[in-house]
Amino acid sequence: MKNVLLLAEHNGGKVREVSFELLALARELAGALGGEAVTALLGHGAGALAAELAQRAGAVAHADHELLAHYTSDGYAPVLAQIAREQAAAVVLLTHSPIGWDLAPRLAAELEAGLVTECVNIAAGGGRLIYTRRIFNGKLDCDLTLQNCAVQVATMRSGARPAAEEPRPGPVTAVQVNLSPEQVRIRFVERRRPPKGKVDLSQSDIIVSGGRGLGGADKFAILEELAAALGGEVGASRPVVDAGWLPHERQVGSSGVTVAPKLYIACGISGAMHHLAGMKGSKFIIAINKDAEAPIFEVADVGVAGDLFELVPALTKAIKEAKGGS
Repeated sequence: MKNVLLLAEHNGGKVREVSFELLALARELAGALGGEAVTALLGHGAGALAAELAQRAGAVAHADHELLAHYTSDGYAPVLAQIAREQAAAVVLLTHSPIGWDLAPRLAAELEAGLVTECVNIAAGGGRLIYTRRIFNGKLDCDLTLQNCAVQVATMRSGARPAAEEPRPGPVTAVQVNLSPEQVRIRFVERRRPPKGKVDLSQSDIIVSGGRGLGGADKFAILEELAAALGGEVGASRPVVDAGWLPHERQVGSSGVTVAPKLYIACGISGAMHHLAGMKGSKFIIAINKDAEAPIFEVADVGVAGDLFELVPALTKAIKEAKGGS
């Protein structure tokens, strides 16, 4: 078994972008193992989505059944295990999301597989897979290997690596599903959308984050204005959230959300290890801090030692002028 199988999460007729992060990893691992990356898409009435996905992701195994219309571990685990066996998968990759948290242990039990959760990287070396996890609140990276496991299941943190951009069209294979209502004990009741204003920073291309250096919740207005000018979102360090200046959904770090935007601007953030663990995968990092010795400058592509209350408004003004606004 050399193939790598990944589960594509989808909602509202669209595949979540984080699934393409898994795809990039699956392609790397499959290349090292001498196999193929295969994407599993489970649902009901999602044939058009499977065909669209195959144009970008390559080979897609599509399972269509009314009992898969909404996610349940009772429905997904046996079907995904079936696909893993049919595709001769050595590894099954899931996103470390609410679905991944719930499904991974159940799937591992179905396959009698080894399991590693919340990975930030997986690499092939010496004829085996090496899983990297962050421990001690992001202060250390720990490399793990699984012994005597024909099949291995892993969940990957979102934002830990860039998404696959290169489209590689492939076939869609229909999976014969044998599920009975008696097998699916969990019942979907309703979908509740988060309150207006909730954000998913892991999907943001541009993030402007503030730290304790701003001094108070009312000072975040200048970051909101900069983020709006750039078309991005506002993030925060842990002390900001602990102080109640911004909600937890805005927290970047090992105890918040891991992000990898195209642009990350850190303002008044010293760069504690648990914050760096959540954003150092960003494509381009700009740091603004009065302390020229702040650890954030060690990971920044551009570092400015200065007063953010002078620099941020000036940067916002320059961006607006460049866009032809005021």
